[in-house]
Amino acid sequence: MAGHKIAHATLKGPSVVKELVIGLALGLAAGGLWKMHHWNEQRKTRAFYDLLERGEIGVVVTEE
Repeated sequence: MAGHKIAHATLKGPSVVKELVIGLALGLAAGGLWKMHHWNEQRKTRAFYDLLERGEIGVVVTEE
């Protein structure tokens, strides 16, 4: 019984190409989400200043 062989997975080192591709994909995804957030904030700011310019809203509290 001492002669039994057990198959083990052979561990390899890190794949540089695979890590570069994963890093690139994660970076592009995070950058895309950040740009979408930035564009949304820009749109809100632009809408606020458009309303302010037209006089539909004001930033000064009116006293009664």
